[in-house]
Amino acid sequence: MTRTVLTLARAGLSALAPAGTRARLSIFIYHRVLREPDPIFPAEVCAAKFERQLGWISRLFNVLPLEEAIARLQAGSLPARPACITFDDGYADNAEIAVPLLCSHGITATFFVATGFLDGGRMWNDTIIESVRRARGDVLDLTRLGLGSYGIGTSEARHTAIDALIAAHKYLPQEQRSEQVEAIREAVGEALPVDMMMRSRQVRDLRDAGMTVGAHTVTHPILARLDAAGARREIAAGREILEDITGAKVTLFAYPNGKPGEDYRPEHVEMVKSIGYHAAVSTAWGTARRGSDRYQLPRFTPWDQTAARFAIRLLRNVGGRL
Repeated sequence: MTRTVLTLARAGLSALAPAGTRARLSIFIYHRVLREPDPIFPAEVCAAKFERQLGWISRLFNVLPLEEAIARLQAGSLPARPACITFDDGYADNAEIAVPLLCSHGITATFFVATGFLDGGRMWNDTIIESVRRARGDVLDLTRLGLGSYGIGTSEARHTAIDALIAAHKYLPQEQRSEQVEAIREAVGEALPVDMMMRSRQVRDLRDAGMTVGAHTVTHPILARLDAAGARREIAAGREILEDITGAKVTLFAYPNGKPGEDYRPEHVEMVKSIGYHAAVSTAWGTARRGSDRYQLPRFTPWDQTAARFAIRLLRNVGGRL
């Protein structure tokens, strides 16, 4: 059944994304690849799911390194069904779990790394996630912080609490957000992991494994919430740090959060260009075509767990009907 589904989907993708000047480039976006399934986030990609998806992707697409694919898109020389795989943020499991699986399938990927969390750092949203995960009891009372009270008696309830707290903090000014997230951590009072993000040596290992390293700012801010000087500093400094770590030019950039018009604006696109990046990716869904703005390339996350649903979502994305 799976083979038939993939054969039919491959034929559909060949029609929708032919070789040459009418090509449509699919760029997949991942964040984490967990060693085992997470009961709080059952839909999160784990090693078994990722390996299964890599099998489907390799059957359906011609997977290329991102920079090569962008150049060939502009030149009109892409193969049929072209695709790229990308990762955002710089989680340690990317190096430890995802890269070996990618190599086993003969696939390369681009890893966009936020440098401020390397070597023992932790992103603010993970501080919320891991605080709620480790909170004791069936109720997390944050009323003294002005954040209400949350039932956490089940994995589903903890997921709901995490979603609510992340949504409440995502677009706050960075300093205010950091203070409130730290207050949540202190209220829970449990030790949190300090090994979630890559070490600098793991970033170098990515390069040695044939992967591409791209920039994702230093502290993963919402660029639209920063002043011009602060945004430019984040966009430029992340690249400089990665070039120092890898000893290689960093030419690709991913906008944090990545929603055009909401998380970044046209002036940030111009900053990315002027700083010297060759291309940049957003989180707007769809596919890139010849003539697409190479500094705002769309990306796409297929999350379905069966080959049929996975293939249908891919076809709808390539066909422009999400």
